[in-house]
Amino acid sequence: MSTALSSYDLAGQRLSNRIVMAPMTRSRAYGPGATPTPLMAEYYAQRATAGLIVTEGIHPSVVGQGYPDTPGLHSPEQVEAWRAVTDAVHERGGRIVAQLMHAGRVGDPALLPDGLLPVGPSAVAADGQIYTHQGPKPFTVPHELTEPEILATVQDFADAARNAVAAGFDGVEIHGANGYLVQQFLATSANRRTDAWGGSVEGRIRFAVEVAAAVADAVGADKVGIRLSPGTPLHDIAEDDLDAQYAALVARLADLGLAYIHVLEVPGQRDLVLRMRADWPATFILNPATEGRPTGPEELGLLDDGSADLIAFGALFLANPDLPARLAAGGPFNAPETTGFFGGDHQGYTDYPTLN
Repeated sequence: MSTALSSYDLAGQRLSNRIVMAPMTRSRAYGPGATPTPLMAEYYAQRATAGLIVTEGIHPSVVGQGYPDTPGLHSPEQVEAWRAVTDAVHERGGRIVAQLMHAGRVGDPALLPDGLLPVGPSAVAADGQIYTHQGPKPFTVPHELTEPEILATVQDFADAARNAVAAGFDGVEIHGANGYLVQQFLATSANRRTDAWGGSVEGRIRFAVEVAAAVADAVGADKVGIRLSPGTPLHDIAEDDLDAQYAALVARLADLGLAYIHVLEVPGQRDLVLRMRADWPATFILNPATEGRPTGPEELGLLDDGSADLIAFGALFLANPDLPARLAAGGPFNAPETTGFFGGDHQGYTDYPTLN
């Protein structure tokens, strides 16, 4: 436990402990123009005892939105509203980074204005359904990005990163996991391109590398991390050459000097995760696979054995705003209330009790 609660230097930023609040979609950006609300500021401030908070996915452009009531960082109003969140966290001594998430083909035209369609590396719909306020709908065939549109999307990430710093965030995390746009480029199930943005390991990793490079150039590599989930099947993702692809991606990202990578472990991929850990020269955050239960105190041993520098907790942090204190005390732990996970009001959001 002493390791988990010890301070940590994250690329020059001092974290109070090694416990990370993982990014979790909560779908409560009810403010005008997909802006965060005072309730969201309260939610994040309650959890400011984390060594690091990673926000829910924030869309870097209008077309990047994949779900109802999720927040953006591409307008002045959004920047101003996020400032209230970062101020609330900093007033309690916390650190918070904005996760930039372009949903890509995971979305629905009903969420988008002006006749826009979800976009992707290829015009291939994901198998499955998307939640909308009108009910679940099958995934639509996305608009296949042209090369100029790809480059514009890379710039959208960089602009959103600048907006994040202007809003007071301590850094940004690029969402390259869970089957969203960055991972769609990595996946042969979604990326059927034969140009320089697909067709080979180097082609498929290019978008992730270009986004990371642009964001690092915009705000400084020491303020940038990336989340990866190698081997996930989520959102109809299938990746060929998994070991070679992630070895190449980690090497290219390491050359950029990013502050961290954050791996969401897929069951059965521990060997690959440990190889990534060995190859990565900077901070390694692990959200470990725990089939059938949330990440819990049992996983703190991964800090002691060197598997990770920081451990990310999802549902347990959702339900326990004072999670570091509860981990130190050995519990007890509130159980997550699943009915409050996505959307709603304060119930299942800011009403979980603390130890004191």
